Amino acid sequence: MLLSNVFSDMFDDMFSMPMTGVRRANAQPMMSCDVKEYDDHYELDMELAGFKKGDIKAELKDGYLTIKAERGTNDEQKDDGGRVVRSERFMGTCQRTFYVGDHVKREDVSAAFEDGVLKLSIPKKVERPQVDETHYIDIQ
Repeated sequence: MLLSNVFSDMFDDMFSMPMTGVRRANAQPMMSCDVKEYDDHYELDMELAGFKKGDIKAELKDGYLTIKAERGTNDEQKDDGGRVVRSERFMGTCQRTFYVGDHVKREDVSAAFEDGVLKLSIPKKVERPQVDETHYIDIQ
């Protein structure tokens, strides 16, 4: 019974690493996002702790905004003789997609990354009230 708990704990810890794609109860949530609505735009604050600005890509295509973050590490430790004592590699990707509408253009979206938080500002579609206009025809 004790042996099975050791392996169970080992695999639980291994699969609770961020971005493995396997969700466990003790796993840290990735890409948590707060959305704020204003009169003319939305603001998204997305947590991307541990990522650098160069790890993040934002794509706008067919009305969908996709945020993708990729990160890789290579942690190699050597002893005094130069022999490898431990070597670990990790590669992970996470992404989220939001429908923002066909009216949004790339130049309309602003983005900034600071202190592990990606901040995006996305304009709302401005509904212009239809004005009943009378058009006169010139009579010659």
